[in-house]
Amino acid sequence: MSPVRNQLVVLLKTPRTGSVKTRLAEGIGPEAACAVYQQLVATLLANLAPLPNVELCFAPADASAEIAPWLRAGWSSQPQVAGDLGARLHAVFLRHFQAGAGRVVVIGADSPEVMPADVATAWQALADHDVVLGPAVDGGYWLVGLRTPREQLFTAMPWSTDAVLAETQRRARASGLRVALLRELSDVDTVADWERWRHRSGNLNG
Repeated sequence: MSPVRNQLVVLLKTPRTGSVKTRLAEGIGPEAACAVYQQLVATLLANLAPLPNVELCFAPADASAEIAPWLRAGWSSQPQVAGDLGARLHAVFLRHFQAGAGRVVVIGADSPEVMPADVATAWQALADHDVVLGPAVDGGYWLVGLRTPREQLFTAMPWSTDAVLAETQRRARASGLRVALLRELSDVDTVADWERWRHRSGNLNG
């Protein structure tokens, strides 16, 4: 029996001024916010560098050349489909399961503290759970992993609210799915989030 193939996907935006970290930009300006976003993504990808077979799933679709410098040996890139976050997440899962993956984990680029150990824990959780979620302090999640497509977890969700994690868990339970939770982490979306992360990471010059 062949081993289950795991696929890790990082969902990210191309670092273009005015199109990333818009909430943060309200406090520090769009150019500074774009620089912060580049730093967050660079930190996350450096953390994940030891892992093989990572896909960077990017938006907008014309940004392949801009994403290329973030790729590492054995990694790949793929544009996101159109639609809201739910449509884009479902499309990622569907594509990889149709390509033969047995477990798929997707993380966002807003949590620079995600480490390879977190990903390893997610794979372990999916051995005997249907869904794995990484709770975010703001009520969302920084990681979602599945063993089979589950469109009901992504359709008509209250994205960008503090109800996302709870609603995802509610829907999973209603579908009879077993859910595992990872450690809670903070996203970096606001000036306060950025300041807290700078102090935690010792990056006081960023």
